[in-house]
Amino acid sequence: MKRVIAIANQKGGVGKTTTAVNLAASLAATRRRVLLMDLDPQGNATMGSGIDKVQLQRGACEVLLGESELAAALVPVAEGDFMLLPSNQDLTAAEVRLLTLPIGREIKLRQALQPKREAFDVILIDCPPALNMLTVNALVAADSVLIPMQCEYYALEGLSALLTTVDQIREAANPQLSIEGVLRTMFDPRNNLANEVSEQLATHFGDKLFRTIIPRNIRLAEAPSFGKPALFHDRESRGALAYLALAGEMIRREEEAFAAQAQAAVAQDSAFAAAAGTAAAPEAPPDHAIGEDTP
Repeated sequence: MKRVIAIANQKGGVGKTTTAVNLAASLAATRRRVLLMDLDPQGNATMGSGIDKVQLQRGACEVLLGESELAAALVPVAEGDFMLLPSNQDLTAAEVRLLTLPIGREIKLRQALQPKREAFDVILIDCPPALNMLTVNALVAADSVLIPMQCEYYALEGLSALLTTVDQIREAANPQLSIEGVLRTMFDPRNNLANEVSEQLATHFGDKLFRTIIPRNIRLAEAPSFGKPALFHDRESRGALAYLALAGEMIRREEEAFAAQAQAAVAQDSAFAAAAGTAAAPEAPPDHAIGEDTP
């Protein structure tokens, strides 16, 4: 896939970290090389991956401040089969220092990521629940944004603010930034409001709304306390199966996009070849005028 995907929503409690950890494990299960970057000072993705954030020697803070190479700060996640850039509360200090920089503060993550970008098929960035300098760094470094959200009124307001920020980032620093998709999380089909909001999302976002829906699931909620993704906590749980389905949907979308591009390229080549053949065809000799003697 070779993509950098920021998982962002400034509203807390919508399932960003749950999505980041479980999607990383699900994509890794398809034999893709996956890196998860924890860019939240709370370090929830770090703890949810079984890494003790208190004992960190190097992490996202040191990488953003240029005190460590990205490769030196990565740690393997045994129960997940992906690599992790961990974080802890030190990342708050890094953000404060970034804000004091006169120029280039929004591209620090992109610069740090560049040497290792080709080493992974998918890079996921777990953003903090705020539109701050850490989130801006993630959006500038990313190819696309995956937006997890609950189907409730306040989540719709937060989504509007995030989309405005994405537009601003696209205009100012990252023209290629796109919306990977909107993911409905913690969904309860018995809730009438949830169904109404879901219909509004389908109308507004069309094919940008993932068909996969993440249900409310106790196994998803308890897996972080065991320091592992739900896929390794209870593989048969509805939550684990939902994230496997999400990974499959993302892969299918990617394959369909490549197939469409290839088909368009073939059609374009055929059109060029036809045009070139027409231009190269020899002109027919002029007919003799009627009644003209032939020498």
